[in-house]
Amino acid sequence: MSELKEKTAKGLLWGGLGNGMMQVLNLVFGIFLSRLLSPADYGIVGALTIFSALAGIFSESGFILAIVNKKEVNDDDYNAVFWFNVAMSLTIYILLWLSAPLIARFYNQPEMIRLSRFIFLGFVASALSANPTAYFFRNLEVKIRSSIQILALGVSGTGGVIAAFAGLGYWAIAIQTVLYTFCNSGFLWLRCPWRPKFSFKPDVLKTLLPFSLKQLVVSLFTQFNNNIFSVLLGRFYGMKVTGFYTQGNKWTAMGYGTLVGMLTGVGQPVLRQTIGDRERLHRVFRKLLRFTCLVSFPAMFGLAIVSHEVIVLLITDKWLPSVSVMQILCIGGAFLPIGTLFGNLFNSTGRPGVYMWNVITLGCVQTISLCLTYGYGLTVMLIVYSCINILWIGIWQIAAHNKIGLGYLQMLGDILPYLFIAGITMGVTAWATCALHGLWLKLGLRILLGGGIYAGAIRVLMPSDYFEAMEFITKRHSR
Repeated sequence: MSELKEKTAKGLLWGGLGNGMMQVLNLVFGIFLSRLLSPADYGIVGALTIFSALAGIFSESGFILAIVNKKEVNDDDYNAVFWFNVAMSLTIYILLWLSAPLIARFYNQPEMIRLSRFIFLGFVASALSANPTAYFFRNLEVKIRSSIQILALGVSGTGGVIAAFAGLGYWAIAIQTVLYTFCNSGFLWLRCPWRPKFSFKPDVLKTLLPFSLKQLVVSLFTQFNNNIFSVLLGRFYGMKVTGFYTQGNKWTAMGYGTLVGMLTGVGQPVLRQTIGDRERLHRVFRKLLRFTCLVSFPAMFGLAIVSHEVIVLLITDKWLPSVSVMQILCIGGAFLPIGTLFGNLFNSTGRPGVYMWNVITLGCVQTISLCLTYGYGLTVMLIVYSCINILWIGIWQIAAHNKIGLGYLQMLGDILPYLFIAGITMGVTAWATCALHGLWLKLGLRILLGGGIYAGAIRVLMPSDYFEAMEFITKRHSR
């Protein structure tokens, strides 16, 4: 293996294992909390997600990616970013603290005042974690980042479950959320060798701001776009319906979140190392695209066909309205990792502006569409949302063609085989098992049958991709 291929394989391994373990923990803690709490409890916290999600912007974008993409980084860069993020997070927290009564009035939920002010503490913790996150991200220390995230999730999840057993209701979810950000930040600092100094050079930010500001704008639009459902549902449909949506969306996010996290942590640094060699960049990107489709389509389509069994068996039938939400979002969610990969391409090649305007335009289209359709009910809103996400892959391709010469037919040639194989496989699996009555039996057979047929089909129809994936898994496992 070449050095780049070694780094890619190692990063993908630990990124996949780490994100996979986090999804398992989220699954376990989610089962406990969902059984103990009501849809309204999830709804009131879900309606605030659009605000609490902003905390992730400071730890996953902006200056983090600016430092990652800078050729040479020194203490002045890290110090400038650290003190800027601290000042910015405190300012935003004060503004949101003052805005809490307005937010509560918008949703007609007076209890949101105290709840939102507590949840907004996550901004401060996220800002403190930006520098160590950038350090580990830049050096492809995926193993360390993954282990820290798992540990933080374990601690925060335990705290949330204890709070739920104590009868704290929606405060249990809030405690879990805030505790995770503080634990993650603290553990990152324990492992990071860099320490801040009382030094701040504003001129340093001038070299980072052009890139980081684009990332900040992208993240703001992305988070707004991802959470516009909760805002509209909380305002016009109430907390119970918002809770059903939040639950279905959460389970869907656990599905595609593994692959998205893996691509974000590895894709951009790997693609960046191919800058200057257009042919190599084109080749590496298409290989990552095929790998993304190889995993994403069967995983998300498979999750869609077992959504009823998963919801009823794990969190009881009080959450049945979440099944249809989950099924629709799984179809659209299968394409989200592809969009993430395109974003990594533009960021790694010094074209964050292209990525930014694509995300801004997508966010505007999504928001306008949902505002026009909210009166037709949740199902129509979900279908429109998912269809736009799928069709937007064509817009990404146009931008990628200008950068690396990725043709429309080339992209379809990389995507469609896996799309058709996964779609037919999961469709046949659902049809063959639809007459079964036992939920556990149906769940087990659908997983085994769907996975087995898909793996066999890939091995027969696309042997080179199959054996390359198996070689990667076996070699990484033996290390």
